[in-house]
Amino acid sequence: MMKDNVSRRNLLKIAAPTAIGSLLGVPVLSSANQQNKTEPRQKLKIIVFGAHPDDPETGCGGTMALLANEGHEVISAYLTRGEAGIKGVSYDDAAKIRTAEALEACEILNATPKFLGQVDGNCEVTKAYYKAISEFFEEEKPDIVFNHWPIDRHRDHRACSILVYDAWYNLGRKSVMYYYEVMSGRQSQNFKPTDYVDITPVIDQKHKACYEHKSQEPEKWYQESHGQMEIFRGLEYRTQYAEAFVRHVQSPNSLII
Repeated sequence: MMKDNVSRRNLLKIAAPTAIGSLLGVPVLSSANQQNKTEPRQKLKIIVFGAHPDDPETGCGGTMALLANEGHEVISAYLTRGEAGIKGVSYDDAAKIRTAEALEACEILNATPKFLGQVDGNCEVTKAYYKAISEFFEEEKPDIVFNHWPIDRHRDHRACSILVYDAWYNLGRKSVMYYYEVMSGRQSQNFKPTDYVDITPVIDQKHKACYEHKSQEPEKWYQESHGQMEIFRGLEYRTQYAEAFVRHVQSPNSLII
């Protein structure tokens, strides 16, 4: 077992310029070839939960790319198919369009998409959905979970966060759980990072995935929201681009490699 001897703000560190770093002691990016998959010492399963297609990609697409490129299994779990996300388009047609976009984005990030059956704009926190997410956790058995930050203007984001937290907690808090931000200030509120990831080596890969969500017209808003976040978090972390996270304090402290 490798102990985690680094500070809280370095748990997710991916150090430049060698691009070799660690996620709780596990290497997540190879310096030999950043864009090619390599065989990790231990293959981890990572699930990134998002309320809508594009939430995982915009919030932590760089981290997803780094982990997947290293050879870890990355699942992008969408609570909905974005049914309400295209003005003037029916729910069924919007779901088809946004599902196709999510599939393309996941292909770019080397991630596997999963859809969890709720409806955009009408996400519910009910006994049935608590059970559904818990069963998904039990089936997948993730090593690391990325979840929506719960203090968020968007109801669907809050619902997703609550459902995921409930499953994680009641199944014994076996996964390491991190919260990610989306459109901080506009959506995520009071987000104070504990951990950072340098996503500079994969920034183009992340942006390509995010811009696959063409129906959302990212060219009109991405740079003013997530683009600024990437630069700002990079300034905090003394790199060009970064993503920031809040680690749940009750997460496991180490992983076996």
